[in-house]
Amino acid sequence: MYVRRLELVDFRSYERVAVDLEPGPNVLVGANGTGKTNLVEALGYVATLGSHRVATDAPLVRLGATSAVIRCAVAHDGRELLVELEIVPGKANRARLGRSPARRARDVLGALRMVLFAPEDLELVRGDPAERRRYLDDLLVSRQPRYAGVRADYERVVKQRNALLRTAYLARKTGGSRGGDLSTLAVWDTHLARHGAELLAGRLELVAALGPHVTKAYDAVAAGKGAAGITYRPSVELTDPVADRAALAETLLAALAESRSAEVERGTTLVGPHRDDLALTLGPLPAKGYASHGESWSFALALRLAGYDLLRSDGIEPVLVLDDVFAELDAGRRERLAGLVGGASQLLVTCAVDDDVPTGLHGVRYQVGDGEVRRAG
Repeated sequence: MYVRRLELVDFRSYERVAVDLEPGPNVLVGANGTGKTNLVEALGYVATLGSHRVATDAPLVRLGATSAVIRCAVAHDGRELLVELEIVPGKANRARLGRSPARRARDVLGALRMVLFAPEDLELVRGDPAERRRYLDDLLVSRQPRYAGVRADYERVVKQRNALLRTAYLARKTGGSRGGDLSTLAVWDTHLARHGAELLAGRLELVAALGPHVTKAYDAVAAGKGAAGITYRPSVELTDPVADRAALAETLLAALAESRSAEVERGTTLVGPHRDDLALTLGPLPAKGYASHGESWSFALALRLAGYDLLRSDGIEPVLVLDDVFAELDAGRRERLAGLVGGASQLLVTCAVDDDVPTGLHGVRYQVGDGEVRRAG
């Protein structure tokens, strides 16, 4: 799989730009702030329907424009598929596949499989659990696009359930005699348990498959300096870490019943996959709070490379993107990373200084600046 062409209209800093890409290494060179990351961010949006830099769509639309358009031609198995997304802040995005309208924007997921490593990924190690949950869910959708629907259904249920609990909480705080109507809470419990069990089962299966790849990738990047591991930490106690979905649903229902009074008191849902975490360890210690800057970088990189290797082991050949990575690595890590990724079907590298990129990755070069992308060699 590779991206043959990317076109942007009113996306970030670009009024209009088009770039033809090649299989193998593609290096985007330009000074900081010239729009290199905007290009790979657009590809990431096609792959995940989200940005790795911002939580909302509004910053993706160029100042003064009302919408942005991303067009991406993806070549795979001798065929080409055109994916088009129109981003309209505050409204539902519109999508087209092969020039035909898609019923929902998430129907494009799976058309482009991509693994992106960027400076923001340091938050996978140092940041809040939400960053690690998103990492797992994005990878889960890349492996099996149907989980996009599971994820959306679960998030909808949590939102509705939280709204009900919040209303009851506020009614009680303002002197309501009954503290709000919670008669439908049991219905939402059932929905949360069903969708939550599906998402939880997918994550557990993913972490089990991913773990060996993380250990291997960290060992390769850090040259054997420490053993990295990952463990899924659910918000409920699981007697069997590979329990079937029916058993997981029953566990979630029981946990919801047990936490009912606390949830009513706090006005929010305290049980479910949205409260889980992915524990990262280096040897016997947690990576968060103990890993050095270099170790944290290596671990974050190992998480992305592990996802890349896992997809490849599934028979998926994703596009690999390294956004401004080499400037943060010492010479040894640069060369080891180049050796690990040099065989990618398509590799996109962004950098401010051409010399930061190892010679083994010297493929097609593009100069980025002044709102343009020019092929340089």
